[in-house]
Amino acid sequence: MDFFERQHAARSTTARLVVLFTLAVVTIVVALDLVVLYLTRQSTTSDIIASLIAATVFTLLLISGGTASKMIALRAGGAAVAQSVGAVPVDPTTTDPLLRRFVNVVDEMSIASGVPAPRLFVLESEEGINAFAAGYTPADAAITATAGALHRLNRDELQGVIGHEFSHVLNGDMRLNIRLIGLLNGILLLGLVGLRILAFGGGRGGSKKEGNPLLLIAVALLVFGFIGQFFAGIIKAAVTRQREWLADASSVQFTRQTNGLVGALKKIAGLPAGSALQDTHGERQISHMLFGEGTRAFSQLWATHPPLMERIAALDSSFQPAEVEQLERSWQANPPDGLAEDAQLGLVGSAAPAPDNAAALGRRPATVRLEPAAVSARVATFTPQALDRGRELNTQIPPQLRQLATQGSTAVPLVLAMLLDDDPGQRDRQLQIIGSRLGQSAAVAADSLASSLDRLAPTLRLPVVGLAAPVVAARPASQLHALVATLEAMAAVDGTLTLFEYCHTRLVAGYVRDALDPARRSRPGRATLASAQGAALTLLAVVAAAGNSDQAAAKRAFDAAVQHLMPGTSPAYAPPADCAAALDAGWDPLDSLAPRAKQPLIEALVVAVRDDGVVTESEAELLRTTCALLHCPLPTLHV
Repeated sequence: MDFFERQHAARSTTARLVVLFTLAVVTIVVALDLVVLYLTRQSTTSDIIASLIAATVFTLLLISGGTASKMIALRAGGAAVAQSVGAVPVDPTTTDPLLRRFVNVVDEMSIASGVPAPRLFVLESEEGINAFAAGYTPADAAITATAGALHRLNRDELQGVIGHEFSHVLNGDMRLNIRLIGLLNGILLLGLVGLRILAFGGGRGGSKKEGNPLLLIAVALLVFGFIGQFFAGIIKAAVTRQREWLADASSVQFTRQTNGLVGALKKIAGLPAGSALQDTHGERQISHMLFGEGTRAFSQLWATHPPLMERIAALDSSFQPAEVEQLERSWQANPPDGLAEDAQLGLVGSAAPAPDNAAALGRRPATVRLEPAAVSARVATFTPQALDRGRELNTQIPPQLRQLATQGSTAVPLVLAMLLDDDPGQRDRQLQIIGSRLGQSAAVAADSLASSLDRLAPTLRLPVVGLAAPVVAARPASQLHALVATLEAMAAVDGTLTLFEYCHTRLVAGYVRDALDPARRSRPGRATLASAQGAALTLLAVVAAAGNSDQAAAKRAFDAAVQHLMPGTSPAYAPPADCAAALDAGWDPLDSLAPRAKQPLIEALVVAVRDDGVVTESEAELLRTTCALLHCPLPTLHV
């Protein structure tokens, strides 16, 4: 099942989830109405009807209010979820060996998969081995690991766990997980309100003969609220268990080896702390997001994860449960130390060394051959070769530049500096634009950082932007809007818009839009290709023109792409006079396409860019930017 099928399946799963929870809510409402009906059985018909309506409205408002309040609280995305359970942010520039390894592993996967680097958090007081990914889109994603995972796992094992979490990021599981939190909170609120009523007056008043109606209603709220939670837990477990199997399989696909993931699971099985979280309140909220069970379920029916031994056996056919007992005995006296194991296994400093010649950073042959179906199959996934490439590129980014990209004070100036012109006159105008819109200090900082980018190879530009993205997106909304407007004004200073300028400005703008409204931007589209045909043809025409200076060759590329997308049609090749404006008008309708409609569009784009037999570095950059704006992240291309 590829990304587009997974997106379609996720939408179907979400629909089933909503139906199941709706049925649960209806059942609770009917049950509470029956209690009200019993209490008002001796009243007039009009009073009974009024009481039933009031009870129904009250119950629905309570559940919907609890759901809405939690969803609003988590609207900021992954960071909000991480912070809600007490996780602390990781400084991307840290020199702590454990945290540095965590940052490097995530950055490598980010570059390999073509998504912006997630924000990182640590649960510092948790000794169990666990992790989770949260957010709505890759642009607002956050990955949290426990201190136990960082201390006990070696690099391969940590990479296996992070690969599992990256699967949730790429498969769109995170949005479903946040919706689960909100829905569960709405039902839980019923029980909590019942407890409050009992604690603050539910036992006073009312006749001895008839009993206290408020007491009965409070007990009913308490009982039905927690019964609702009981069955909601079953629904949650059933929805998430299958996704955990998929994430395990994806982690192996990403990292090429099973030893890392199997090793992490064996350490969970063999260590006393396992994967348990001490914060039981936080665990209940995020149990379905975790890498391993946060607490032991009293029945597999309510377990949010497959049985641990089954997960290990599925990855290692030679596994015997007796191995766990041996590990338990060996680790009683000497618990595993991840960094020490790295040294023994030769995993310390195993990444490819940076080249001596800084000018050669990221340099690769100028062309690559691509097949449409192969490219679409790689959307929102990555191969071991792509991970190796991501590790290599991550190593090749100069440490000074990495620090500039991931520091709050320099990330925005660095993004601005990438657009500064070599011509002194044009640069002065650009600096004036920065000063007038973002302040003179931003202009001075951007100007001073420009020299750091002089020898940065083109293949490293998008990865550096991806590293800076989470730091930039954390700024206030007003500053982000001003940044996007400033970048667009800088690119337009000389009256022309280069391919890189367009990719850079729109990519940053896309990250910003996702970060400012992640809940809305994460919704899978439903539109058909027919509804966005004009935008699709414009995109193909612009891409064909960008890759071919000869008009006849561009028309041939356009025609080939159209035949792949809409066989049997022959629209005229008419690239717009203002390509940037035409493309900008088409991104929203194209992004609103259903997942299955995006797949042939992306394949048609590949047909257009490779029609002349090769794909240049700039064309590959345009292809990846286009896919990012369509929320179909494309891994690093070997160019």
